Amino acid sequence: MALLLRFVLLCGVADFTRGLSITTPEQMIEKAKGETAYLPCKFTLGPEDQGPLDIEWLLSPADNQKVDQVIILYSGDKIYDDYYQDLKGRVHFTSNDLKSGDASINVTNLQLSDIGTYQCKVKKAPGVGNKKIQLTVLVKPSGTRCYIDGSEEIGNDFKLKCEPKEGSLPLQYEWQKLSNSQKLPTSWLPEMTSSVISVKNASAEYSGTYSCTVRNRVGSDQCLLSLDVVPPSNRAGTVAGAVIGTLLALVLVALTVFCCHKKRREEKYEKEVHHDIREDVPPPKSRTSTARSYIGSNHSSLGSMSPSNMEGYSKTQYNQVPSEDMERDAQSPTLPPAKVAAPNLSRMGAVPVMIPAQSKDGSIV
Repeated sequence: MALLLRFVLLCGVADFTRGLSITTPEQMIEKAKGETAYLPCKFTLGPEDQGPLDIEWLLSPADNQKVDQVIILYSGDKIYDDYYQDLKGRVHFTSNDLKSGDASINVTNLQLSDIGTYQCKVKKAPGVGNKKIQLTVLVKPSGTRCYIDGSEEIGNDFKLKCEPKEGSLPLQYEWQKLSNSQKLPTSWLPEMTSSVISVKNASAEYSGTYSCTVRNRVGSDQCLLSLDVVPPSNRAGTVAGAVIGTLLALVLVALTVFCCHKKRREEKYEKEVHHDIREDVPPPKSRTSTARSYIGSNHSSLGSMSPSNMEGYSKTQYNQVPSEDMERDAQSPTLPPAKVAAPNLSRMGAVPVMIPAQSKDGSIV
């Protein structure tokens, strides 16, 4: 009897739990960073499920060290979405009437930190149900750059490279030739699906425009590359030109330094000469001004002379005027002046001149 009662009780509990059922299957969803992820969770209720409806979404982060986090909750006809700071404002129920059986949510502006397992729990006593959804956030390829590593000359070896700035692995590459002959060299075929094409013994036929497309499971990106294989350049001439240019630059620099140094020396010399001139030493007197002053000082004495006494004046006064010859040879003997009589002066053509007499104070007498 006890065993029969226990069996009946177990069957009754099983019937109650099967009243509420989540119809959405467990699944894995992949989305690109920045997009919106739709996480479905639809359920049905049984006639025996009469309790209040509670809906809870939990996140189990990819980092196992973190505990499960409640990200949004519906209870007592109210929605609470501020439990998890990293998803605050980015998680919402898709239905305005949760009692209709749709507990699905949207997670907007996906970030790499949103990767993890999301669990939908629905409770309506006595029924309980839950489902899990695995969300993976991938980064689309972007910022792809195509470039040539090496010298694009005939006979050289170089590489064509295709590198995206970001993009989640695994990445797939595809090269195509867009211009000229679209036929690719057979040696390139094994590398047409890799990020690098190694070019050996390049020829002019390789010239053209190439495209590289990078793909992953959530998106793709493309870049273009222009290849122009040219004859080898005159490297010796280039090197010689570079050497000559360098030497000319050095000579120009040396001349500039020399001129600046010379100018500084001249300025320094002028300053030294300027400082050597003493301000307390008066300038030398002019010989001409000295002679003039000497004649002017004796001009008054000429007024009292007559032609009769010109002889005496010529003997005394004019012999006192300083001359350059007297200054040069101060020690040479002075010869007495020759005497000329007044009658002789008349014969020589001299004209007598009347000079007014002056007093000592300079007034005419």
